[in-house]
Formats: sequence, C-alpha cells, structure tokens
Amino acid sequence: MSETGTESRPLVRQLPDPTTASNVRYNPSLEELRELAGPDETTTEFGSPSYVSEFRSRSSDRTKNAVDHEFDDRDHDLIDTAVDATDDTELLCVDRLMGRHPEATFCCRLFVPVEHARIAYAWANLFEPADGQDPDLYTVQLPDHDETAIRIRPDTGFTAVLGSDYTGEAKKSFLRLFMYRIKQQGGLGLHAGSKRVRVRDDDGELRTVGQVFMGLSATGKSTLTSHGCWLEDPEDASMLQDDVCGLLSDGSVAGSEGEGLYIKTIGLDEEEQPELYEAATADSAILENVAVDDDGTVHFEEDRYTANSRAIIQRDELESADEEIDLDRMDQVFFITRNPLMPPVAKLDEEQAAVAFMLGESIETSAGDPSRAGESIRVVGTNPFIIGSEGEEGNIFHELINILDIDCYVINTGYLGQKSKDIGVTESVTILTEAARGTIEWTRDERTELTIPDSVPGLDIEDYYVPDHVDDYDDALAELRAERRDYLAEFDELREEITDAVY
Repeated sequence: MSETGTESRPLVRQLPDPTTASNVRYNPSLEELRELAGPDETTTEFGSPSYVSEFRSRSSDRTKNAVDHEFDDRDHDLIDTAVDATDDTELLCVDRLMGRHPEATFCCRLFVPVEHARIAYAWANLFEPADGQDPDLYTVQLPDHDETAIRIRPDTGFTAVLGSDYTGEAKKSFLRLFMYRIKQQGGLGLHAGSKRVRVRDDDGELRTVGQVFMGLSATGKSTLTSHGCWLEDPEDASMLQDDVCGLLSDGSVAGSEGEGLYIKTIGLDEEEQPELYEAATADSAILENVAVDDDGTVHFEEDRYTANSRAIIQRDELESADEEIDLDRMDQVFFITRNPLMPPVAKLDEEQAAVAFMLGESIETSAGDPSRAGESIRVVGTNPFIIGSEGEEGNIFHELINILDIDCYVINTGYLGQKSKDIGVTESVTILTEAARGTIEWTRDERTELTIPDSVPGLDIEDYYVPDHVDDYDDALAELRAERRDYLAEFDELREEITDAVY
C-alpha cells in the first residue's frame, strides 16, 4: 500500500485463498474447532465448554472506521499488518452466512490463528454455514499483536482486530457492517431484537404484531425479546432476533444471526429467565468468562472474571425462538431505557420517537465500558456501531416510521426514582403483551407531558406514576429536558422538527 493508502491490489484480494493456502485450515467442523480449542477449555457440569479470555469487553476506545475517521499512515499500517500476517500465520478460516433475507444476506469470512480456535468456535455457532458462497465481508483477528487496535474499511468490507481475544469483537465486526450495508440500501440497521406476537384483541380476533426492541447491552433486550409472554395456544410469542436487525424500506425487518445468541449471563436466574437459563445450561452452550470451578460447577451469579460474562446459546434450545429470523412487518418499536425519570411505558408520536432514537438513554454496562458501568449514558439509536452521520441516522429513522406507520414507545426496565419502585420482568412483559393486544388505555398526562397508560390489564399502573417516586420531580424533569436539548443540539444534520420535540 502506498503512503496515501492507495492499494496496488484490492485489499481483500491480498488475503489468502483458504482452499489452496498451506497455512490455512478452511471451514473445519464445529467438532474439530472444539477439539482445537481444547487446551483452553474447562468442561462444565453440563458438558459444555467454558473459556476465559484476556479481553472481556469490546475495545471501543481503540476502534476506528474509515468513514468517520480520517485514516493516517499508522491506520493503514495496522491494516497492512493484519493482511500481511495471513501469509505465514497458521490460521483457521471460517465462512458463515449472516442473514437470510434476499436483500440482506452477507457471506462472512473470519481468519483467526489456530491457537485461538475458541474464537472461531464460538463465532461459528452464531451463524449458518455459507455453503460455498463467495464472501462479502472479511475479518482478520490477531489476538497476540502487541497493540490493541480495531480498524474498519467499510468500503471493502474489511475489519482488522489486533491485540484482542474477545469473541465479541469478531461478532460485532460483521454485524457493524451488516447495519452499514442495510443503510446503503435505503433501510436502517438497528441494534435491536425482533419478535412476532399472536394475541387476541378486545373482539377475540387473533392479530399478529411485529415488535422490535432497541436497547443497549444488559438493559433487558434479550430477556424481553425471548420471553414467551405466558401465552397459550393459539396465542404465542416467537423470538426472531435478539441483537442486530435491518429495517428495510418496505417495513420488513431482516435478521442477522441464524444459529445462536450471544447473551449476558451475570445473574442469570432459572426462575425469572427459565428459557435463557435452560439454553445456557444445555451441553450445546459455550460459556465465556463465566465463573466455572475446576470441577465444572457453574456460578452465573459471580463476576469472578467480569460482569460481562457471556454464553453462546443455540436458537433451537429456546422454545420461544421461531424457525424464521425475518419479521414480515414492524408494527411496534420499543426504546428500552433505564432512566429513573421515565414511566414504565409511554407512547410516542413520530417526532418524539425520533428524539428517543437520538437520545438512546440508558446506563453504561460492562459490555461497553466496564469502568463506567452503572453511569447514565446516551448512545444514538442505542447503537454504538453506527458508521456515518449520527444525525442523518435519526433523520432516516424519522422518515421510515412516518412512511411505515409504526407505533412507538419508550419502556423503562429499571427503577423509578432512587430505586423507589422496581419495574420487573413481569411488569414489562405484561405491558408488551397488552400493547400487542391493543388493550392499554392511554391518557395525556399534563405533569409528565407524556402519553402514559391510564389502565393496563393485569397491572396496577397507578402505582408506577413517576412523580410519586421522585423528590422535586418537576425540577428534575426540567433539568433532564435541558440536558436533552443540549445533547441534540450537537447534531447539526438533525432536522429541526426532531430537536423541537424533546419530551
């Protein structure tokens, strides 16, 4: 590569052909990958493999992409280092398909050193076999590099992951570009879970509702997406995706991961999250940075290594997981927050929904920045993987929900006030189910200036009125709105009708 970064040969063509390269083992079976990862495995009491990595979260502060950052010689050198290493490093090369939708399917190719086979093994369990398709996206992950750096070339679909052995870097390297490609096609990539709910309405008629949940890691996105809602036949709730989707211009939602889910396990409770617990304790699960004793005893409640402990679980272990991963239509979108000034649920108009999208209010988690876990944060679209203008991302979202006539809500899965009132899984799932039925009675509340429930079947919603749980509520709300206005003012591209709709 020249000093200006101009390639003498297209970047991805500089990578080895895995079918002929003598230093590459191409598409080994899952059984072979587990065997290769054997030296790093502690076998759990359930017969599943458990691994501990040196890096236990994404290195977001060391990640740059060539769209939002001006790459200098050093950045190009890092990419060259990754590419050059594929010439003589003993590598595994695994191809997998991301997505099934005709307009949103990409073949992904991961290169990783043989001694880090556990990364390839875990990643391969999330996606479906590629069946010989040519790759669209490429990642080279070299955990033993002496500098930690993630560099992304969206134009060529290439990511270099240097100096990190975290499986989440491999996973998100492809999902990040999945969302970028969807946006290029006129849709929008979403850091979201998707679900199809079939329920009876007030008239007893069955209705099918497509729900999408947008939220940062560890805010309850996987829990709400995978929950069966205690429905009985002919009613049902099916999880389609739990992490990354693509909202297409026709209102359909393309899924990305066809085989597995990458769930947080800290505090995983059999009673409160029975489906996820059962899947995480199946022999098909892969545990990462979970507290596991030498004799295989698993302690989901412990943060022995990190609060960002994970499990790759298989979709077919979840009773609520549908065979399909694509949603025909998005009817409702829920912005998951843990802002203590927000009610358990509020219904938003299109402009307020775009505000909620831009605010992306939640709390920092150990999956993002462990040093700030628990702090209040804002992330546009609750999506730390956006490539391109964040303000333009909000404009696109606003356009799509206007055109597609989507009902929008903000849902609080945390507490009201200073932990005055807990909003548990039972309350949140009840709200989601009744929203799907269309049985929630809504009212415009003058004090909160939000449209909130007047009644929710099965829930004493009056006990969750936010002003009753927050000292000096009016002052706190005024301060929050001022902060929100200042925050939105940072996005020059964001349309005025959105910035004026702060709630």
